[in-house]
Amino acid sequence: MKSFVRAVSVIAVMAACTGSAETAFAQSWPNRPIRMVVPYTPGGYTDLMARLVSEKMSAALGQPIVIENKPGANAAIGTDAVAKAAPDGYTFGTVIAAHSVNPTLNPKLPYDAMKDFTYVSLTSVAPLILIATPSLPAKDMKEFIALAKAKPGSLNFASSGIGSAAHLTMEMLKSREGINLQHIPYKGTSGALQDTVGGQINVMFDVIGPLMSQVKSGNAKALAVAAKERVPAAGDVPTMAEAGVPDFVSGTWSGIIAPAGTPKEIVDRVAAEAKKALTDPDLKKKLDDQGIVPMGTTPDEFRAFVTDEIARWKKVITDAGIKMEQ
Repeated sequence: MKSFVRAVSVIAVMAACTGSAETAFAQSWPNRPIRMVVPYTPGGYTDLMARLVSEKMSAALGQPIVIENKPGANAAIGTDAVAKAAPDGYTFGTVIAAHSVNPTLNPKLPYDAMKDFTYVSLTSVAPLILIATPSLPAKDMKEFIALAKAKPGSLNFASSGIGSAAHLTMEMLKSREGINLQHIPYKGTSGALQDTVGGQINVMFDVIGPLMSQVKSGNAKALAVAAKERVPAAGDVPTMAEAGVPDFVSGTWSGIIAPAGTPKEIVDRVAAEAKKALTDPDLKKKLDDQGIVPMGTTPDEFRAFVTDEIARWKKVITDAGIKMEQ
C-alpha cells in the first residue's frame, strides 16, 4: 500500500512540474516568428482572411506572422503540413469549408480531421450568391427553377472545384427543388466566373465579393443570396427565402487550426487575439465590403462547429454520389 501511495505522489509531482513547465513556456511565447499555413494560392477568400487577421494579431503578439501558401489536393496538402508540424505554438493554419468536406470526399486523407488538430477559432462565414449569365431567360429564382424543370439536364453550372462549397451548395439546391443541371468544375473561382460572364456557363454559386462586381457592372445578374438575412455587400439581392426557397442557407467559412497538442494557454491566447482583431472597425469594414461576416469563437465552439459541418456535408456528398476528382 505504501508503495502505491508513493507512486501516486511521484506521478502527482511530475504532473505538477509538467504543468508548470508548459505554463512557463506559454508565458515566454512568442519569441520568434509564427507560421500561418494557407492551403490555397494567394488572392482568394482563405488567403485574404489569413492575411487580414494575421496582420492584426501580429501587432498584438509582438512577432511577425508569416503566411505560407501550400495549395493542392483540395487543401489537403497545406492542412497536412499543419498536422505534421511540431505543436509548439509556432505553426498555425487557416482552413475553410473544404476542411469539413474532405473527410467524406477523400477517404485516403493523410490526417484525421478531428484528432490531428487543435481548433482555435472560427474567424468568418461567407454566404454564397447565385448569379446567372445575362442571356439566361430567367430574371429571378422562380423563373430559373421553372426553366431548369422544363429543360432537365440542358442547363449547366460552374463551381470552383469538385467538393467546393459552391459545388455542394448547388447540389443541395438541385435536391431540394428537384432540378437537374450539368456540373462544370473549374480550378478556382476566376475561370468559372469568366465563363459565366462570357455565356458558356448558365449559373454559378460563389462568395459575394468577386461575383457582385460583375453584377454591378452588368456582366451578370444576381438571383439570390444563400443567407438568413440580406447582406450589405449585396443589399439589393433577395435571400433564398425571399426568392421562394425557404430555409436554404449555405456558404463557406474560415478558421484557425493548430497541430494537436499545442499548449492550451497559447491556443486560448490566439483565439482571444483573433476575436479582438475581428472587432477592429477597419478590418470589419473590409470584410463587410466583401460580403464576409466576421466571427471570433472559442476553441470549443469552433470544434463543435466543424463537427456539425462534417456531418452536414457528408449527407450532401453521399446523397449526390459525389466522388473525388481523380
